[in-house]
Formats: sequence, C-alpha cells, structure tokens
Amino acid sequence: MIFVLIGLALFVIIILALNIKIVPQSKAYVVERLGTYSATWQTGLHVKIPFIEKIARQVSLKEQIVDFPPQPVITKDNVTMQIDTVVFFQITDPKLYTYGVERPLSAIENLTATTLRNIIGEMELDNTLTSRDIINAKIRGILDEATDPWGIKVNRVELKNILPPREIQDAMEKQMKAERQRREAILTAEGEKASKILVAEGNKESLILAAEAEKQSAILAAEAIKEAKIREAEGEAEAILKVEEARAKAIELINQAAPGQGYLTIKSLEAFAAAADGKATKLIIPSDLQGLAGLAASAKEVLSDNK
Repeated sequence: MIFVLIGLALFVIIILALNIKIVPQSKAYVVERLGTYSATWQTGLHVKIPFIEKIARQVSLKEQIVDFPPQPVITKDNVTMQIDTVVFFQITDPKLYTYGVERPLSAIENLTATTLRNIIGEMELDNTLTSRDIINAKIRGILDEATDPWGIKVNRVELKNILPPREIQDAMEKQMKAERQRREAILTAEGEKASKILVAEGNKESLILAAEAEKQSAILAAEAIKEAKIREAEGEAEAILKVEEARAKAIELINQAAPGQGYLTIKSLEAFAAAADGKATKLIIPSDLQGLAGLAASAKEVLSDNK
C-alpha cells in the first residue's frame, strides 16, 4: 500500500512538472481546452490542466523576415522580368495567426506575388526600374491591409532584385554606354570651349598690354626727343651767346688797345683771304693797298662809333 501511494505521488509530481510552463520573452502560447481556444499565455509562469488543455501553437512576437524566390511578372509594355521580394512582418495577434489562415507564410508569399504582378502590370519597364520606392509602398499597404485578419502586421516590403531578360539588359547596357559617351563628348566640348575662351581673353589682354606698352614707349621716346631738342636749342643759344660775348669782348679789347694802321690793314687782308677761301665765285680787290688802308681806317672809325 505504501509503494502504491509513493508511486501515485510521484506520478502526480511528474504530471504537475510536465504541465508547468514558462513562456519566454517575445513568445506567446495559444492554449486550447478540449479542442477549443482557451487563452493566450504571455511571458511568465503558467500551469496547464493535464489531459484537458494543450498548447496549440507557440508564436514568436519578434519581427520576422521572409525572402521569397523570384516571381515572373509582365510589365505594361510586355517585358517579362524576374523579381524577388523581401517581406518584414510581425505577429500582433497570436490567436488570429493560429486560426485565421492555414500556412500563413505561404499565404503571404502568394499574396505578395499576385500583388506584385498587378502593380507591375500597370507600369512600363523604365518606370519599374526607377520606381522601387513606389512599388514597395504599394505592396506594403496592400499586404498590411490583407493580413490584418490573420493577426499579422507587414512593416516593410523591399524589391531585392529586378532582372529583365538578357537581351533587354544588353540593350540597356548599350544605351547607358551611349549616354556616358554623349556626356563625355559634351564635357569635352565644354572644356574645349572654355579653353578657347580663356585663350582668347588671354590674347586680348596681351594685345591690350602690348598696345599700352607701345603707347607708353612712344610717349617716352617723344618726351626724350623733345628734351634732347630743348637741350640742343639751349646749347646752341648758349653757344651763340658765348660767341657774341667773345666778339664783343674782342672788339672791346681792340678798341682799348687803339690798333694802328698796320694792324687794321693786316686784318683787312685776313678778311679778304677768308672770303676767298674757295666759297666765293667773285672777289673784287682794290687796285692799291692805299685803298685797303682807307678801308681799314673806315673800319676803325666804325669800331670807335660802336664803342
């Protein structure tokens, strides 16, 4: 009897130990009682009624990421592409997630594929390649609304890859290459234009500076010639003045010396000799020296009157 009681006690302890559940952080347990929903256990210690209650599903409340394989889609201009998507979602209601839909991840994948086909089908290829943000926002809005009855909140949807057909990719690469070459040609032409403008401006500036330098040089040369002529004229005037002063001084000295008749006669002869120094074509000489002496006497009187 004692062994039976001990065995029964051990059985009760084991049953209780097996039905004591600790729900960890960011987890939720959906509990059923006799096959129907009973409660949702949050983080903490819980005791399950043996043989009556069971844990139907353990649900993670963390944000989850699902990478769906590429899906074939057709654009408005009949181009078939492969697009794979990444969906970020979080379970907000464990009960709805458990009983709302069968295989929730498969449902999200199919809903994402059909939504993506509908959106891409209204867009052309070029818009599809340049409107990722718009497509992501549209898909997220539609999925978030559609998954509310399943207790799921879609936080973000991203198009991971957009792969057009190979021939389209080749054509796009050629187009991009041609566009880069066009931009390069434009930049080269603009550079050459700017260079020519700078060279022309430099030549213009150089010509202006050269003209100004030539003008300044001509002014300085004219001023130098003017200064030289002024100094030459001043020199000639001073020389004439000196000569006249010397003559006046000589006349004064001669008058002071009271030259005799012989001296005057000799000077008269010297004057005739100077006049006959190969420059005169005709020379009239008095027939007698007495006339010369008379001429010298007249000169003496003239000199005396001048004094």
